[in-house]
Order: sequence, then structure tokens, then C-alpha cells
Amino acid sequence: MADKIYDAIVIGGGHHGTIIAPYLAKAGMKVGVFERLDHLGGGAVTEDGPAPGFRMNFCANWTRFYAHHAYKEFDLRAEGLEYTFPDTNEAIVFDDETAYVSYAAFPVVNKVTGETKYSEKNAQRTYESIARFSKADAEHYLHLTKVYEEKWRPAFRRHRYSPPTPYGTPDALEELLSDPKSGLDPSMQFMTCKQIAHYFFESDELRILALRGFMTSGGIFPDDVPGLAMIIANIHLVLGWEPAAVAKGASQAITDALVSAGKKLGVEYFINSDVDKVMIENDRAKGIRLTDGTEVAAKQLIVGDIGTPQLFLRLLDKKLIGSEMKRRLETNLYDRGHVFWGTLAVHELPQYKVAESNPDINATPRTYWAPKDLAYMENKYMHELFLFGMGSKFFCLTAPDTIWDPVRAPEGKQTILFEEYSCPAPFYSRREWRQMADEFLNSLLQQWEEYAPNMTKDNVIGSRVITPVDLQDTHLDMKDGSWCEGSMAASQSGRFRGLPGGFRTFIKNLYMCSSAMTGGGGIGRGSSFNCYQAIAEDFELPKPK
Repeated sequence: MADKIYDAIVIGGGHHGTIIAPYLAKAGMKVGVFERLDHLGGGAVTEDGPAPGFRMNFCANWTRFYAHHAYKEFDLRAEGLEYTFPDTNEAIVFDDETAYVSYAAFPVVNKVTGETKYSEKNAQRTYESIARFSKADAEHYLHLTKVYEEKWRPAFRRHRYSPPTPYGTPDALEELLSDPKSGLDPSMQFMTCKQIAHYFFESDELRILALRGFMTSGGIFPDDVPGLAMIIANIHLVLGWEPAAVAKGASQAITDALVSAGKKLGVEYFINSDVDKVMIENDRAKGIRLTDGTEVAAKQLIVGDIGTPQLFLRLLDKKLIGSEMKRRLETNLYDRGHVFWGTLAVHELPQYKVAESNPDINATPRTYWAPKDLAYMENKYMHELFLFGMGSKFFCLTAPDTIWDPVRAPEGKQTILFEEYSCPAPFYSRREWRQMADEFLNSLLQQWEEYAPNMTKDNVIGSRVITPVDLQDTHLDMKDGSWCEGSMAASQSGRFRGLPGGFRTFIKNLYMCSSAMTGGGGIGRGSSFNCYQAIAEDFELPKPK
């Protein structure tokens, strides 16, 4: 006899588990969430560090969860999730002391609802920033902004929060390919990141930013094929259309708000509760067994907020995995999306030399610094990463979030997050990764100082560098230390992400909602929301708002 009984069991209390649990509870189900680690939230967590009195995000930092359906559905602002919206959006500082700054063309005009509205002023400021190095790209920016507002933006949102259509039935983005005013054509589905950057932009500056952006949002490199969703997601960041957003209290605030909403709806959460097996009877998911022997019955369904390695290779009886399923599992690659990630505790934030001509550079929430060397980015950067673990030249992404969220540091002090790409964890031993973390930090500061002279060792109070090995140890489905639970190139995106069956696995009443499914890595993407829609259809539950 089972020790506990629920209508629905959620395996994993990661980001998507904390989203789908309150949806199931609101539909009238008794829900239990079982998490292996000692905390909930997955990538949306914040920890102490990198020095006493400071707080840092372990994984996700750039989030726009105010735009997710759950934000309104569960009134997460009332649960403590508040965003602040800087005037600046995305910037890149080059080694020749030139820079580009974007301003949100569609800034938030209502912080409670997240409503946005087109800003002629911000669009003009971005236009002028681009025009300093390319009049053609500036004019194209204005054209694309109109296309984005009229075509891409509504289609992209519908695509993100809709279950994938069957192959052969155009989804919301594929429908754009037959619209001559969309600016997209069928060949773009098969173009590489390099080709897309060259098609949409003529300047080295925006091409470099676009290629680094594909890495930021999808973990993919210049010769990878991104697919339509990643193309639009990347270009909207490069051109700064949507507002940057900083969560007050850091990424942990997202998890805390979701869990608070879930508890009010009766969801029960269990940490330090590692699932050992999914129990199957008569080809149906009937419950789980924890590693301590506890058995928990599921009267209706089980949802896995975990990836395919855990669900299919660790928790299911091996006899259930046929030869075709094994072949499918072998095609899931984890050779992209590996980073040095971390936070510096500093006395003062970077003061970039180029800020003398534009002070906004020092207060932009997504700020890159990088060499103006397109050929290196396109042809050498990835090869150096895979050969040596880090490039000789960094294309570094940073976030000075304490400007807008000062609670992350003691009064008068600051934190700044950094992200720079690396290689898969198995390429080096644990001892070598520990050494490389020190080498990386030294190189980071040496190169950063060239752009911002105050970024010296004397400015640093403390540091924490997270390597692919660290990520692999805490997140079992991020194999080889990949942040995105599998490559997010086109062949592992959209309807092709996850095993056949999509959110509905080949086991009756067993579902998946993690970032290993359609939607991919990142906070606020549609995996769990779309999984709930599939469940609602199967069990005749209320559809989400």
C-alpha cells in the first residue's frame, strides 16, 4: 500500500515543476512535488556569494517572467515577484573604444500588468546608435521594427505558448514563410547562424553581436542551424525591441512566488526527495518510489520536470525502452551551451572608457565586451574553446544588476555577473577544471581592464566561477555541463525537441515538461505551460488563461 497518494505527482521541483504544479492544483488536483536537491527552482535560484553579505544567481539571470501566462494567472506580483525595467536594454563595447547601445522600442508602461507600448523616442535612440557605424543597418532596424510589431511579435508569442503542430501543419512561425511581408522565407529554416547574421546585418558590429546572441539564447555557434524561433528570439535581443527586466530579489523571487502560489492552492513540496523509480502497471504510470523506499501513488498522472536521461534511462525499467527509443536517445546531443558563469563582488561597477561619449554604457543590464574581430568569432573562437577550454579573446556578457536591485550586495558595494563560453565538461578532469577556473578569472580581469580600467584585482572583493563540471554535478540532465539540457539547434528545437510523443510520453499518463522539451532552455519559455495544455485536453481540465 502506498505511503502517500496524490492525484498528480511532479518529479522534480525545478523551474517548470514550480510552474505546472499550481496549474494542476487550480484544476482541482491534489499535487505533490518531489525534488532531489535541498531547494526548489532549478535554474531560477539565488545563493549566498560570492562574498559574505552578497547574493548571486547560480544559473538564470536574464528573465522576463512577467510576460509568462502564470504571472497573471496566479497574481505573482502579489506573491512578491516584481520587476524593474531599465531604460537601456542591450549594449556591446568593442576593443577599439566604440560601442552600441539599444533602448527598448516597446517599453513596459504598466509595471503591474507588464503592458508594453511602442516608443518613438527609444526607437530613434537605437537608430542613432546603429547609424554611428552603419546607416544601412540603422534604416533596416526601422523597417524590421515595423515587421516585428506587425508580424513577428504576435506569431512568436503564439508559437511559444502553443503545443507544437504535427509535421506538415505550419505552426505560428512557419505560417510567416508564406507571407511576403514577413521578411522571412523558407530557406531561412536551414541557414546557419553565420548566414543569418550576414543576411540581416551589414556591419561587423551587429554581426558579432548577433553571433554572440545565438550563443547567449541557444548555446549554438556560427555554423549551427538555429531555426525560425531562435532567429526571431536572437534578433529581438540584438535590436533591443523588448525591455530588459531585472527581478527584485534576483531569480529566486520567481521560484518563491510560484511556490507561494502553489502552496495556497494546496500543492505539497518535498525537497531532499530523490525519485528512484516510476512505477508502471498495465502500461500506465501509477506512482513513484523514492530512494528511501517511500512509495507514492498517482491516481491520475505523473509529470516529469526532468530530462530524457533521467526519466527514460534512470527511472523507467530498462525493458520498457525499445531499440527505436534507444536510437532516439542517442540522437540527443549535449555538445553545446557550456559556459564559465559567475559573479564578482566589487567595490564599484565597471567604468568603461567609451562611456565618456555615452554614459548609458555603464548602466545597461545586458552589456557585452568583445573584440571587433568578426573573422575570429566566425572561424576561430569555437575551435579555441574546444581545444583549450577558453578563447584567447573573450566575448563576455555581463550584468550590473545591483544598479536596479541593490539588495544583492551590502550598502555601497556591487555585484556584476559574467558569462563566457567554454567546452563540454568531459574534455578536462576535475582537477584541470579547478585550475582553469583560476586561469579564467585572471584572464577575465586582464581583458576586462582593457575596456574598463577600474576592473582590476583591487576592485574585486570576492568571486565565484561556476564551470561546466559544477553545473553537471547539480543538474543531472544538463549532461556534460550544458546549461540547455541538450543542443538547441534546429534539429533539437520546436516539434523536434524531446522524444516522439512530445509532452505525452509513450507511457500512458506519464508526461514531460522540462527544458528538454519543446521550448528549450531559459526561464519563462513555454514547456510547462504547453504540457499543462496537453494534460488539460486529456483530462478535460480547465484551459489556462
